[in-house]
Amino acid sequence: MSQLTEAIVGATRLGHKAFIPYIMAGDGGLDTLKPTILKLQQLGVTAIEVGIPFTDPVADGPTIEEAAVRALAKGTTLRKVLETLASFADEITVPLVAMTYLNPILAYGIDAFAKDAYEAGIRGVIIPDMPLEESTIVHPSLKAYGVDLVQLVSLTSTPERIEKLTKASEGFIYAVTVNGITGARSTFEGDLESHFKKIQSYTDTPVLAGFGISTPEQVIQFGTFTSGVIVGSKIVDSLTKDDWDTIESLVKASKIQIL
Repeated sequence: MSQLTEAIVGATRLGHKAFIPYIMAGDGGLDTLKPTILKLQQLGVTAIEVGIPFTDPVADGPTIEEAAVRALAKGTTLRKVLETLASFADEITVPLVAMTYLNPILAYGIDAFAKDAYEAGIRGVIIPDMPLEESTIVHPSLKAYGVDLVQLVSLTSTPERIEKLTKASEGFIYAVTVNGITGARSTFEGDLESHFKKIQSYTDTPVLAGFGISTPEQVIQFGTFTSGVIVGSKIVDSLTKDDWDTIESLVKASKIQIL
């Protein structure tokens, strides 16, 4: 069991649900990365998804896209993010998951990226613009350095596609809750519980819900039929406002005993 999977399973063993906040590296400057990660650790998150700003994000909604624009304006690059993380890697106590696009990895050098990512505390990578069929481009190098390649499963995936994705995914399954891009939502459509249970039926790897989750009530709701949640836009917005109370309330919701 990988370090990332172990962290998620460890949360469920305690009767909690995994909680993974998404942050945009470099939003507010790279000097904010260390205090933000250390504070999130202190609040008791399971892992932290670290977004790498990119000029052409296909999966990001307005909140995260605007954060990427701000980060890029401050000169944030994949290399600078990994260097910054490596500078305090000995203080990082939870697995980090990098959310990046394929082009920055290719420009960095695949093997060099895998090595430097691991040394920076990265234990999982999400590449939303890389189809499963192309994953052999990066997977051997990631696997050699002990970095999981996490797959996304959409609402429109066929049963055959879901089975392939879940069997290939490492660390956890990133199960998307909506059709479309990221962003806080007040409601969700369809029988998501049945959909998520179907995904889990194909694999023992933990299934986490992501996209649109923005309230403690939604954290609890999705926790009734998944191993946990990923919260992005609401976290990014709260960090911009220095609103740690909202972030803490979301984390606490994941620790409520769900019968």
